[in-house]
Amino acid sequence: MKIKKILISQPEPADIEKSPYKSLVSNHNLQLTFYKFFEVVGIPVSEFRKTRIHLSEYTAVIFNSKNSIDHFFRLSKELRESIPDTMKYFCSTEAIALYLQNYIQYRKRKIFYGNQYFSELVDLMAKHREEKFIFPCSDEKQTEYTKLLDKAKFKYTKAPMYSSVSRDLTHFNLKDFDMVCLFSPIGVRSLMHNFPDVAESGILVAAFGISTHAALKAAGIKISIAAPTKTSPSMAMAIENYMNGKGLDEAVITRPMAYKKDLLQGGKSSLGGAKKAKSVFANKAKYKQLQEERKAQAAARRAERKAEKEAVEATKDTATA
Repeated sequence: MKIKKILISQPEPADIEKSPYKSLVSNHNLQLTFYKFFEVVGIPVSEFRKTRIHLSEYTAVIFNSKNSIDHFFRLSKELRESIPDTMKYFCSTEAIALYLQNYIQYRKRKIFYGNQYFSELVDLMAKHREEKFIFPCSDEKQTEYTKLLDKAKFKYTKAPMYSSVSRDLTHFNLKDFDMVCLFSPIGVRSLMHNFPDVAESGILVAAFGISTHAALKAAGIKISIAAPTKTSPSMAMAIENYMNGKGLDEAVITRPMAYKKDLLQGGKSSLGGAKKAKSVFANKAKYKQLQEERKAQAAARRAERKAEKEAVEATKDTATA
């Protein structure tokens, strides 16, 4: 099937020339239509009060998206609850950690983040089990994130702060497109809500993320392109490989959902292969300065130990003489 037009369920990049999709347009002359399939709506403060959750009572907060950050600080303002300076922030990626700078100053606040997978963050959190965690999230009953936290036996409070609502897509005609790209379960639900017969439409479906794959399989929709994989870590690259006729990876890269018992008890992770999640200050310049100071202190200690060793050896030589 020749691909010409693709419907992508994400907002249009500010500059397509600097986006990962540029090569698809320039190399394959594809027509890309960007449109977010759902919108995020904040839960009113009056509804949140019914949960009897007090944000200031927690010592650590878990963020897995920029939406969760926005609505956490929105509600803290509307509730007139001040977030303590001692609060620890656990973010699933570095990009989300840096987004915190829109709301807080670095002031030596501890911000932890994983490299790519939420399970890496869970691994890091295992070293902070004494914290009282709150998890700002959507109003979905259970997600892959809560499953991981439950499996790792964390004591945390799930705090629904926003909901995802399907947008009207009926102004689109699926027959005008050769492929649709989906990135989340809510995107799948929105597509199904607007086009109940999408499974029989013949349109190719590209999907990113294990939860998106699961939602499509549950809906009986065939996945033509799955990402991320070893050769296609991004959606744009997966489509590029498909257009170039390259074979698709069978196994989608994802971190294992199950942990060994030693990890659940705060021991070493059995996952292997991933870089250790980092603890940083939100201000990169401050963090770099701190790292330089630590390196200088370590160098001074090494020099001191070397001098002591040389002094001991000199004493021995004198005694021998």
